[in-house]
Amino acid sequence: MKFDNVSVEAKANTYFDGKVVSYAITLENGEKKTLGVIFPGEYKFNTAAAERMEITMGKCTACVEGETNFYEYEAGSYFDIPANSFFKIKVDEHAEYVCSYINK
Repeated sequence: MKFDNVSVEAKANTYFDGKVVSYAITLENGEKKTLGVIFPGEYKFNTAAAERMEITMGKCTACVEGETNFYEYEAGSYFDIPANSFFKIKVDEHAEYVCSYINK
């Protein structure tokens, strides 16, 4: 996955004592995304906007609010998270991702 003609926020967003790190980018058309890395562990994230998490390297398991099971996602796959909800994510080895905000 490659993004051309973007602006990047140089300050990292860090969560869980640096075990999740992301950078915000803005595409030429104004669309905003974050991309980053998740180190081993289990984490819970709350969402304000609807999001799509695309796994670009490695793998993880995730459970979105309202589901009872964790599902595996490998590089090239994604899962969607509704607005005003949460998801739990588990990573055994590090995983990389791109998060897009979904306008529905």
